Order: sequence, then structure tokens, then C-alpha cells
Amino acid sequence: MTSQLSPGESIALIKSNLAEVLNPEIIDNVILNEKRPLKVYWGTAPTGRPHCGYFVPMMKIAELLAAGCHVKILLADIHAYLDNMKSTLELVKFRAKYYELLVKATLKAVGVDISLLEFVYGSSYQLTPEYTMDRFKLEGITRINVAQKAGAEVVKQTDDPTLGGLIYPLMQALDEQYLDVDAQFGGVDQRKIFTFAMENLPKINYKVRAHLMNTMVRGLGEQDKMSASDADSKIDLLDSPADVEKKLRKAKCVPKEVTDNGVLAFVEHVIFRALTLRTGKPAVFKVERRDQEPLIYDDIQTLKNDYSADVLTPQLIKAALTTHLNDLLAPIQAEYQASQDFQEVHAQAYPVVEVKKVVKQKKDKGDPVLRAAAAEERKRKAAEAVAAADPSVKDLKIL
Repeated sequence: MTSQLSPGESIALIKSNLAEVLNPEIIDNVILNEKRPLKVYWGTAPTGRPHCGYFVPMMKIAELLAAGCHVKILLADIHAYLDNMKSTLELVKFRAKYYELLVKATLKAVGVDISLLEFVYGSSYQLTPEYTMDRFKLEGITRINVAQKAGAEVVKQTDDPTLGGLIYPLMQALDEQYLDVDAQFGGVDQRKIFTFAMENLPKINYKVRAHLMNTMVRGLGEQDKMSASDADSKIDLLDSPADVEKKLRKAKCVPKEVTDNGVLAFVEHVIFRALTLRTGKPAVFKVERRDQEPLIYDDIQTLKNDYSADVLTPQLIKAALTTHLNDLLAPIQAEYQASQDFQEVHAQAYPVVEVKKVVKQKKDKGDPVLRAAAAEERKRKAAEAVAAADPSVKDLKIL
């Protein structure tokens, strides 16, 4: 479906809500001169179960679709398998399928048309002779310190890195060519990988792409971002309304502190944008108050000002976020519950591992009378052995 927006409106929406855009003139040229949909890709490795942190890139992908872009989601199954080889290839296959179903459900939940959405598995082209040869070419012109610098914000850095970690930025650069896109979208933490691609793809006769960078949003717990390893910061997309409420009650939300506030950041970068996408109108964020009129916000700055002034308290905004987030999750969970395939793929992707409790068996010590008799017998034999070894010992008492 073609976007109903004008070319100027499409360009404005594509570039909105981002930390930075590299080579924006490429975007302008495609839409204004070539007069075709901008082709953009976003990649993810299907490893852990997706949580609400995924809403942040999903909101941008939804905006790109609303702007009429052709969006390709790279399901990096090869990378997921090579991630310390924690998962089997079979498990990764199910997880990639689960990611695909969940991404579709999430985008439909905010009301965008997904007809221009395409999913591509990394294994569909990353194992081909052509891709392998191009990877060799990049490896031949890339020094180790350059590869380390490129992946510094994304790849775990050690004094003795693996080759896989060093090659990661090279593969991500090549993906732009093999996915045939005009732009790549990712977090601002990937900026060094993007600049690596811009500097090195032309060296092997491939063109430069535009790069769209999302703001990194702080997690709900103590960590800088929402993480699967921090249970308090991670709200699963399939969590019940009661679980969402419980986790948000525990979320870090310092009174009057706007900077580094994960709750406010989530409201700004997810809820406000989701409400706008759903309605096609400016967001209206409602905060209910007991025995008072509700607080109504249609812009994030007014909300932040009220929070700084303690008009909007942590308790009030957490309760409001709980309501809005559960409303956003409801259609995703309804689709999951209505689809047997969705549920089966989830079960296969993240099988429940039963931990068997080891019950300590009580040692049968036998009849106490017999035990006492056996002990006396052992003493008697010990005394006889000592006497035999030293005949001078008489009347030995074994205690």
C-alpha cells in the first residue's frame, strides 16, 4: 500500500524521533527524485525472548512503514547460533520464527500497514560463495584495531577477542549490499559500525547507504537499558497485566528526576509514539488521580515539567504507564492466544526446562541394638589386635 503522506511528510517522518541521521541526502534523493519507497533494513539476532525494550526500535519501524518505506527485518540466525553457541541451529530456527510472528503482532498493535514489511534470514545469503568472497575482501583490507573499534559499543571487548567478534562489523556492513537497501536503521550504539560501512564498502565497489540511529532508552531497573538478565527491568511482551503492574511498581523512578529516568523515557519513546500511530493524531496521555481530575498530556515536555515540579509523582506515572502499556500489549497477546501456531513456535523456541529436585535419601542405619553389638565387637577385635602386636599390653580398654 502506498503511503498517504506527501513526499515531504514522508521524509519528515522517516527522520523524526532519531538521535542522528548519516547521509540524509540519500533519503531525499530516493523519495524526491527516484520517486520510490525507501528501502531500509533493521537486524536482530533471535536469541533471548523479546521484551518491551523491543518496542523502541519497533516504534521507528512502524513510523518507517507509515512513511511508505519498504522495511526488511534481518533475522540474523547465523549470528545467533555463533553467539557462544549457546543454542542449537534447530532452536535458533524456532526462535527466528517466533521473532517474526511477534514483530508482526507488535506492528499491527499500533495500527500500521505491514504489506511493505519483509523478513530475511541471514542464512539465506550469508553462506553463499559470493558473500563469502566479499567477506574475504573486507577482511583483507581491515586491520584488527579498526575492526575492534568498529564493534566497540556492540561486541563484548576482551584482551583476547574471538575472530567472530572482529568479523561482526564486516558482516553487518556487507548486509547492506546483499539486502539491497538504501539505508540501515539501528541504535546509536552502532554508529561506529555504520561509519565503518560508509568508509569500507566503496573500497570493494559498493555504494554508501544512509544510516538512521535510534536513541538508547534507559531500562526500568538499575541497568542502562532493558535487559533479559535483569528480571526487574524486563517486561515480557506476553506478561499478564498483573505481572506488568508488579514489575512497574518496582521500577526505578526517582521523584523529580527527569534525566536517566527509565519510566519517563519509556513513556516518551514508546507510549506517546504508539498513541500517535494508532490514532493518526497527537498523543493524549491520561493520568488518573484519586478524588481529582485526571492529568492530560499531549506533549512530553509538559509532562516532564510536571514531573520535575512533583505535580506528577512516581506513583501516578507508574500507574498510568501500567494502563497504557497493558492496552498496547493486549492485541499482541490476543493474537498469541488465538493462534495455535504462535503458541507452538513459542514453546519450541523457549522450551521449559524442568529442574528435578534431588531428594536426599535417609541412610538406613539399621536396628540400634544390633548397631551397639557390632560396635562392641569391633572394639573387642581392636583390643585383641593391639595385644597380639604387643604382648606386654594387658587389660587394654578401648574407649
